[in-house]
Amino acid sequence: MEELRGTERLAATFAALKGEGKRAFIAYVTAGDPDLETTRELVLTLERKGASIIELGVPFSDPVADGPVIQEAAGRALAAGTTLPKVLETVRQLRRETSIPIVLLTYYNPVLRFGLSRFAREAAACGVDGVIVADLPAEEGDGLRQPLDESGLALIPLAAPTSTPERIRLIAEKARGFIYCVSLLGVTGMRADLPPDAAALLERVRAMTDVPLALGFGISTAEHAAIVAPQCDGVIVGSAIVKLIAKNLDNRPQMLDEVGAFAQALAAAVG
Repeated sequence: MEELRGTERLAATFAALKGEGKRAFIAYVTAGDPDLETTRELVLTLERKGASIIELGVPFSDPVADGPVIQEAAGRALAAGTTLPKVLETVRQLRRETSIPIVLLTYYNPVLRFGLSRFAREAAACGVDGVIVADLPAEEGDGLRQPLDESGLALIPLAAPTSTPERIRLIAEKARGFIYCVSLLGVTGMRADLPPDAAALLERVRAMTDVPLALGFGISTAEHAAIVAPQCDGVIVGSAIVKLIAKNLDNRPQMLDEVGAFAQALAAAVG
């Protein structure tokens, strides 16, 4: 596994889990919240406690797909001086300690300003494996997908309950790594109940592709994760983890303990 990188590392991770009858627990944290050293420790803690893939959010000033919990995390990260180059450098440092797949979740504007080809090259050089661009439709993704493909990185598309069959077919054709299935309409955030449309969306996407499907948005508890896991290849949990980080901003050891315990419960539920 250690010699694989990028799209290949993601594919190998899903294949290995499938071979064991398991699914991926994909843990999200906002890079730089409250600082990048804490992010490094959180990533290593999440891996030790059972996360299969790490999703690192690149803080952005206009995170239209995110709810209040992750918006506030982005605000804290930006206030601490977190930038895209610093996030990439953090991934580079993490690669000295871990080979867990790392996916960046970002918006298109920071990547465009950085330069599409330069972003792909530097992300690959730092050890990033895939990229999710929350506001980049599959129809408009070729400009970024090409340099990412050339660098061996996955551009991971999103499918939503409102996606038409034609759009899901296009998403399936363009997908690399996995498809991020958005369980509900609206923004990220914790919900008391599971979205009713999630199973139908997974069925519609699965009918068109064998690419792994990961379900996110609104999955807030281990109980939620246990219910949806049998329907997909991976479960993404973000806001509930970020809320634990926010709760313990003044006590890093307690933050790591609480995030680790929650991650362990989620990993067991997804497994």
